[in-house]
Amino acid sequence: MKDPLKTGFAERLASQQAAKKALLAKFKPKPMVTAAEPPNREAERQARLAELRRQRMQEKADAIQAKIEAERAALAAKMNSEEQAREKARLARKERKAQVKAEQRARRESRRG
Repeated sequence: MKDPLKTGFAERLASQQAAKKALLAKFKPKPMVTAAEPPNREAERQARLAELRRQRMQEKADAIQAKIEAERAALAAKMNSEEQAREKARLARKERKAQVKAEQRARRESRRG
């Protein structure tokens, strides 16, 4: 059988070597693209921790502020109720005095009259 392409032994050997090189080239490690500077994971971690600490401190401060506001409101309500009780007692005392004065006036009028 005759070779229609007329390739000789040397040509086949060269093409075989080229194919083998191409196959081996696929397995060679390729150059990787590296970042200009490797990321500083410790600095990132510290930044996250600092943010978390700041957030927790803010939450604590908010909780303390809410507690203070609640105590102020309770104290104001208590003082308001005490003030109302004093006002009620003052009005009752005023009413009693007015009633006593009216009774005394009525007694004086009945003696004179």
